[in-house]
Amino acid sequence: MIRAVFLALALVSLLSTGLARADGASRLPLQTVIVETSQGRTAFEAEIADTAEARAKGLMLRDSMPRDHGMLFDFGKPRQIAMWMKDTKISLDMIFADSAGRVIGIAENTVPYSTATIAVSEPVKAVFEVNAGTARRIGLKPGGRLIHPIFKGGG
Repeated sequence: MIRAVFLALALVSLLSTGLARADGASRLPLQTVIVETSQGRTAFEAEIADTAEARAKGLMLRDSMPRDHGMLFDFGKPRQIAMWMKDTKISLDMIFADSAGRVIGIAENTVPYSTATIAVSEPVKAVFEVNAGTARRIGLKPGGRLIHPIFKGGG
C-alpha cells in the first residue's frame, strides 16, 4: 500500500512539473508569432523555448503538432546555431532569424531522428520550428520576417 501511494505521488509530481504529458506537449509559455511573407501574414501559436533546458528538449518525442503551431527557440544574443532532429518524430521546417526577425535561412522538410546538423552561415537570434511544408504553404522565403517581442521592433 505504501509503495502504491509513493508511486501515485511520484506520478502526480512528474505531471505537475511538466516533464510528462500524455499528449507529448510541453508546458512552455504560449505566445503569438506572426510570419510575414510577400503573400501576407500568418499567425502561429508558439511555445517559447528560452531556457537551455527547453531548447534542448525542443519538440522531441511529439507524435504531431497542430497546423498553425510551432516552437520559437530564443537564443538571446545572435550566435552560430546548429540544430538536429535526434529523437524528433515529426518532420519540421526550421526557420532561422536574425535579431530583427529577418529570415536568413529555412531548412524545409527535415528528416525525423536524423543526427545531421542543420545550420546557416550567419549568426542566429532565434529558430522557429513549424510543421514540414509550412514555409512553402505560406510562401516564406529568406528575407521574410518573424514578428514577436524578442526581435528588435517586433513587439
